Amino acid sequence: QVQLVESGGGLVQPGGSLRLSCAASGFTFSSYIMKWYRQAPGKERELVARITSAGGSTIYADSVKGRFTISRDNAKNTVYLQMNSLKPEDTAVYYCNAFKYAGGSKYDYWGQGTQVTVSS
Repeated sequence: QVQLVESGGGLVQPGGSLRLSCAASGFTFSSYIMKWYRQAPGKERELVARITSAGGSTIYADSVKGRFTISRDNAKNTVYLQMNSLKPEDTAVYYCNAFKYAGGSKYDYWGQGTQVTVSS
């Protein structure tokens, strides 16, 4: 059974930090690209950060560059999102995603999301 379980969300003041975690099980974590998305109320889901299967390459949305860092620990089947200098506009539900193409098939798994609220 495939599971992605996010944790670490919460309420934080502007300028603060949070670290999100996503624990994976039920699939070969180390062979998947891992991504963090977010969705704010009334807005479309957007890609925040992506990391390749071995962790050698990352990309970030322009809105979070220099503030957020994605990382992964393949031994622990976990991907992280370190969020610093948080702004009110970072308020959203954050989702973990596992993705790969193999043998002509797409494998695409999602977590249930964790709420991040940035407010004073």
